[in-house]
Amino acid sequence: MPGELPVIQHSASQPCTYLWACALCDENETCQKDKEGHSRWLVNKRMSVIRNKVLVMSNKGGVGKSTVTTNLAVSLALLGKEVGVVDMDIHGPNIPKMVGGEGQKLKISANGGIIPFQAYNIKVASMAFLLQNSDDPIVWRDAYKYEFINQLIGGVEWQELDYLLVDLPPGTGNESVTTMDLIGDVTGCIIVTTPQEVALLDSRKSVNFVKDSELPIIGIVENMSGLSCPHCHKEINVFKKGGGEAAAHDMGVPFLGRIPLDPEVGVHCDSGEPFAMFCSDGEPFAMFCS
Repeated sequence: MPGELPVIQHSASQPCTYLWACALCDENETCQKDKEGHSRWLVNKRMSVIRNKVLVMSNKGGVGKSTVTTNLAVSLALLGKEVGVVDMDIHGPNIPKMVGGEGQKLKISANGGIIPFQAYNIKVASMAFLLQNSDDPIVWRDAYKYEFINQLIGGVEWQELDYLLVDLPPGTGNESVTTMDLIGDVTGCIIVTTPQEVALLDSRKSVNFVKDSELPIIGIVENMSGLSCPHCHKEINVFKKGGGEAAAHDMGVPFLGRIPLDPEVGVHCDSGEPFAMFCSDGEPFAMFCS
């Protein structure tokens, strides 16, 4: 813990160079330093050794952002990349369960930083690791969220990464805006949608939000696109098909591909085993590694 380290006294004119978030510091209550400046310095330090920062988002819930984020991360790791995942969905964190980390707790390093959970060669930080009970709700105002987002980005010892994937909550609210502001040099955004028109309507809002924020758009992923009948192998378009591709074309952004409905995806997610690890011959895995 930070309290086990030698206490360094700074004069008021010196910047704080502790490698942990202010909320984890034993001197937090008495410190007269510029805490906002220290938080910014710490975020910049952590982010400076990460080559690509990618936001995964959608304006609508239930389209599979966490599933896409998790399996994209695992696919990149299988390709030999160093990958981290920030589960920024404070009120509904699901990624730890998808990687077998449910019930695990984060630890503090000798340097005072938060050690991310590791599984399948990816690093993960999430609110879920801090809950006493997985059923406990998070009822926070924006000020608390801002401080927590600061800790997820700046307080975690990500070290050098090729990719940091940020799984944003649905919508274009505080978490998304704060994350964009803190990270700064976002490499690009992936927008996840399903084929039905209600989801596409919200996805278009996400595209416009990213454009207004002057960030690059990597492209749109159409999730839950078609179901292969297990008996006759005929494709069934449960939620229609092609809506994501059409929306990408209409809005002038790249279309990254379709992920079909596959019962095995849900089975693997629920069991904490990302399907990208075990279904390398299947169509979904091919999409993630393309």
